[in-house]
Amino acid sequence: MGGGEVEIERKYDVDAAARVPSLIGAGRVASADEADAFDLDATYYDTAEMRLSSLRIAVRRRLGGHDAGWHIKWPPLDEGRREQQFELGDDEGVPDDVRAELVGLVGDVPLVPVARIRNHRVATVLRDAAGEPVAELADDHVVATDLREGATSGTERRWQEWEVELLPGGSVGEASDRAALLDAIEERLVASGAQPPSAGSKLARALGV
Repeated sequence: MGGGEVEIERKYDVDAAARVPSLIGAGRVASADEADAFDLDATYYDTAEMRLSSLRIAVRRRLGGHDAGWHIKWPPLDEGRREQQFELGDDEGVPDDVRAELVGLVGDVPLVPVARIRNHRVATVLRDAAGEPVAELADDHVVATDLREGATSGTERRWQEWEVELLPGGSVGEASDRAALLDAIEERLVASGAQPPSAGSKLARALGV
C-alpha cells in the first residue's frame, strides 16, 4: 500500500435552501476564485460481500473533473485519508495495477459495480493573502444509485452536501494549523445551515448505510 496522497477534508449536509456564504476572512482565507461547475460520474466497485466497504476502503472509476481515473481511498488516518490514483484505461474492468494493491484483501474474488454516484459540483478555490490555494469548497448535488443485487438494487438517493478539502497551501504546518483553518471555515458554513454529515462518505450514503 505505497504511494498516494493524504486528503484532508470535512463534509456537511445541507438542504436545498442553503446558500454558500462568503468565506473571505475565515482563518487565512483572503480571496476566492470564481466558482467552477462540472459533472462527475463515478462507479464504485467491491466484492459481492462488500469486503472492501467493511474495511472502510473505496474503489471507484470516475469520469469528469480534474482527476478522472481509478481511485483507491484507504481507511481514515489520524488526520485525513490516503488516496491513490490510477489511469482511466479503455474499459470498465478493474485494471491490474488497481487489483494488485488489493490482492492481499480480496485475492482473486471478482470486484463488481456496487454503486453509481453522479455529482454536479460547484467548486471554489480559496486563497491566502499570498495567493496560495489553501482549500477548496465544493457544493455537491448528488444522485446515487445502488447497483448491488437484491432488494435495494436500483434504489436512487439524492442529496446536497458541502465538502471542504485542504489544498497544498493549507496542508502545511502543524495539525493544529490545519484544524484551525478548517474550524474557521466550518463556523461560517454552520451559520449558513451546514450540519454534521449523516454518513461517513458518499458511498455509504448511496448504499443506505
